[in-house]
Amino acid sequence: MAEPDYQAKSMPSDDFTTMLASQGVDFLLSVGGEVPLTSLDLEKTVCLFFSANWCRPCKTFIPELVQLYNTLKSRGEGLEIVFISFDHDEDGFNEHFKSMPWLTVPFNANLQNKLRERFNVVRIPSLIPLNSDGQSMEEDLIGLVEDYGEDAFPFTRKRRAELKASDDSKRQGGKVEQLLAHQGRNYVVSRDSGKILVSELVGKTIGLYFGAHWCPPCRAFTAQLVEAYKQLLNSRGGCFEVILVSTDRDQKEFDLNISGMPWLALPFEDRTRHDLCRIFNIKAIPALVLIGPDGKTISTNGKTILSLYGAKAFPFTQSSIAEIETTLKKEGDALPHQIQDTRHEHVLKLDMARAYVCDYCKRPGRFWAFSCDVCDYDLHPTCVEEAC
Repeated sequence: MAEPDYQAKSMPSDDFTTMLASQGVDFLLSVGGEVPLTSLDLEKTVCLFFSANWCRPCKTFIPELVQLYNTLKSRGEGLEIVFISFDHDEDGFNEHFKSMPWLTVPFNANLQNKLRERFNVVRIPSLIPLNSDGQSMEEDLIGLVEDYGEDAFPFTRKRRAELKASDDSKRQGGKVEQLLAHQGRNYVVSRDSGKILVSELVGKTIGLYFGAHWCPPCRAFTAQLVEAYKQLLNSRGGCFEVILVSTDRDQKEFDLNISGMPWLALPFEDRTRHDLCRIFNIKAIPALVLIGPDGKTISTNGKTILSLYGAKAFPFTQSSIAEIETTLKKEGDALPHQIQDTRHEHVLKLDMARAYVCDYCKRPGRFWAFSCDVCDYDLHPTCVEEAC
């Protein structure tokens, strides 16, 4: 979950209206016209939204806030938002306010500076709750809203603690259905748009693959993951499944991405994609989170495990990795540290390589190789034996 990097200053709701009145503000504005300042319902949760038309992050955030506002209003929740403009002129203010369904303080450059100082606003967008009950959080709510949407309401410290506890439960609780499904959806999708019930995944080892088609490192890792996936499918049956958690920019990119993958995916339009990024603290892609048959997290560093060991690492537990490393060490100890192959002019030294192509048989190799320090030349240990 995103944490604020500065502490906002809140104030009681009635102090806010008193401050506006002292500056000669008698009314607020809505899309329908003037609204008397005295009609602002201070029994509701009132938040101040500091934003500007010239600010790109503000424009990116506004559709999300509009969706939250409209959803909560339709449910009859007690929320009101008041826009405080940081625009340079009234034309910018008017253009920006067109996209907002809530209230605004009339454009006044001097008043906006006073409000910025009073609420310690050091960046925009900022969403700051007025504290009328002693329970509201005294900090910028942007990160909370980005993380949880309307579920963050009523923006109290208690609600944030509940949401964090829910994330912890999903991450540690051992229930795949809690991670991948919700009340409105109990399935994942395949590349041909088929629907597979999440309940059918219970008892399998699952890789949550966070990636996007626009990301070159993701495309490179996808090839490695496809290789391991197919090997496990052939050798272990259906004990391992991968679920794409897409970070593509739109549905078209998502469709292109999943079309080259043999596994399943969360629907692109589903917010669970965003939730899983938060729950597992995904900061970069590609990333692979490995979930065991018991539904508990094995590793959040599955990308490194698969890159190093491929399908050989299954079931990806610490004991299986330790067993691989022990076996590899024994194999390495049994090989000479260097050899002179009759088909190559330089001495070849024993090396550990994640993946390579043997220059003799032209087949891919992994782990031990005899490599040349002078030129790009690698041999399988078995090919060296055949050449000697």
